Amino acid sequence: MGICEGRTVIITGAGGGLGRAYALAFAAEGANVVVNDIRREAADAVAAEIVAAGGKAIANADDITRIETAQCIVDAALAAFGEVHVVVNNAGILRDRMFVSLSEDDWDQVMRVHLKGHFCLANILGRRWRDQAKAGNRIAARIINTSSGAGLQGSVGQSNYSAAKGGIAALTLVQAAEMARYGVTANALAPSARTSMTESAMADVVKKPEDGSFDLWAAENVAPLVVWLGSELSAHVSGQVFESQGGRISVCDGWRTGPQQDKGARLTPLEAGAMVDELMKQAVPAQKVWGS
Repeated sequence: MGICEGRTVIITGAGGGLGRAYALAFAAEGANVVVNDIRREAADAVAAEIVAAGGKAIANADDITRIETAQCIVDAALAAFGEVHVVVNNAGILRDRMFVSLSEDDWDQVMRVHLKGHFCLANILGRRWRDQAKAGNRIAARIINTSSGAGLQGSVGQSNYSAAKGGIAALTLVQAAEMARYGVTANALAPSARTSMTESAMADVVKKPEDGSFDLWAAENVAPLVVWLGSELSAHVSGQVFESQGGRISVCDGWRTGPQQDKGARLTPLEAGAMVDELMKQAVPAQKVWGS
């Protein structure tokens, strides 16, 4: 019996790349899988692959960025499998340009798919799980979000994407704090893998090795962590952001209060500047922005 036997998971952007790898891995561990992708044929293909291997899956192509259509995804999952226990918010897009070259549409599209796309399904399911918990039911639900190294450290040419992914990391912290009382955990991933997005941005870096050596960038390498986070075994882990690549997992240290000084009275501008200069000598340097 797999560690997700009988659990139902909705995975967005599951028609390829990381989402497909997650869908196959969840199914292999006994989960019922809702393969959501705006590309209907891609979703159908992954769902068919799962069913052909003896698993349970349905395909869905509803829009994750609107509450009314996200509700259709949940309704399809409930009709097919009776309940939803896990949502993996994975879908994303890129509109890469230097900050001053971004159009308003470049900004809005990335925010819509990433940030609002993370909101809609989790909000619908969160309300459902809250109401079930208040009614006395035992809940073991999981929200798994997708951040990025670009959101944690920033990335040149990706200010819109970095802002969205940083927002997702912060959203995860708040979801974890608010939803714990209802039996819901929330965690996020910052995965490094070969996908259509990373291939478009850095094809030479993520290409599959030709010598048969370990494929560091294979999407399948990230899937085991996601499946474990979606299982009941992960109940003690919430509010974390994990980086994952190849066989490596790291937990992000997050924003925390660092060195400080306190005059005990209002500062003058020059005093504030002198205090900042002193604090910068004590502060641990931030990781460099990608591409800088």
